[in-house]
Amino acid sequence: MKAESGVKVVIAGLGFGSEFIPIYKDLKGVESVGICARTASKVKEVGDQYDIPPEMRFTDFNDILKREDINTIHIVTPPQSHADLSVASLKAGKHTACTVPMALSVDDCKAVVKARKAADKVYMMMETVLYSREYLFVKDLVTSGRLGRVQFVRGSHQQDMGLEGWPEYWLGFPPMFYGTHAISPLVDINGTLVDSVVCHGSGRIDEDMIPRYNSPFAIETATFKLQDSDVRAEATRSLYSTVRQYRESFDCYGDKMAFEWEQIAEEGHVLFEGGESARRIHVPDTDPMLPEEIKKYTKREQIHDQDHVSFIQGAGHGGSHPHLVNEFVKAILEGRDSAVDAVKAANITSAGLCAHESAMNNGREVKVPDFGAF
Repeated sequence: MKAESGVKVVIAGLGFGSEFIPIYKDLKGVESVGICARTASKVKEVGDQYDIPPEMRFTDFNDILKREDINTIHIVTPPQSHADLSVASLKAGKHTACTVPMALSVDDCKAVVKARKAADKVYMMMETVLYSREYLFVKDLVTSGRLGRVQFVRGSHQQDMGLEGWPEYWLGFPPMFYGTHAISPLVDINGTLVDSVVCHGSGRIDEDMIPRYNSPFAIETATFKLQDSDVRAEATRSLYSTVRQYRESFDCYGDKMAFEWEQIAEEGHVLFEGGESARRIHVPDTDPMLPEEIKKYTKREQIHDQDHVSFIQGAGHGGSHPHLVNEFVKAILEGRDSAVDAVKAANITSAGLCAHESAMNNGREVKVPDFGAF
């Protein structure tokens, strides 16, 4: 993979996507930043707010693909478009970042993996949890040896989208179709990939939502067999008809120490240090891990123009946004795969898709494809 001397990026999707504009603008190595949305008024509003030059404002994604001077696209659009836009971007020779999930079918995951291989460009799935301050804190406990041997990991992502005014395409969405926030830390902390999954559905969503995706379950809970590991992982996901404060959680149990996510926002996580010893902790911000010019974007006090609880509770998905941009840009400048490359992204995404398949078949074990073979 060829290293680039600089990054000229366009962010496609200006809801959540607008959060990344100032980070790209401030990061060294990024030469220009553009924006794209289907609504011209939105492009003008955001473009004026962030002083985006007219030639870097787009309302048609295809116009970005035609621009030879633009070498990078960051896709932050609805899930149904992720695979098609990623494949189009890669085929046009652009380095490509995409918000989660990678795709909504295993075949589409395969298509993105094949397109990345053919293009020989950087692909990165921008999984926020893997750069949240909580996950990075636990990862340091593991890599330093303080947690000891990892014995079990558990993730959950619970919310009630029926209360939050989400777009109609989310109604009735199968829980594990968007399982990456719960699954990704389980995979990454063990340095491996998912081999197979057994999943069970529980409860039932409102009857009028079921036909949209032919998915009845209020909750899906999966157990994952990991490749070349004696650790098993568990993940729970809910989207509708289940009462729970919003939560993206991660628990990790070792033979020297264990970490459990807080039950209620801001009450503090729990660190178990052996025997009956336990204490509540608030993990630190991760600004020391970042280049000076973007350190401020991981701070809890950073103001975000978003009203979703993942921002309210976590100051922008746990302070992850500058880490995601930094890793993606570094991979492009260094000519290497990203930390969440196409094969890893396909495995994590498909682990959720296969989990839903398992739940729809009464908990039958489902093998996750070997995306490295494509």
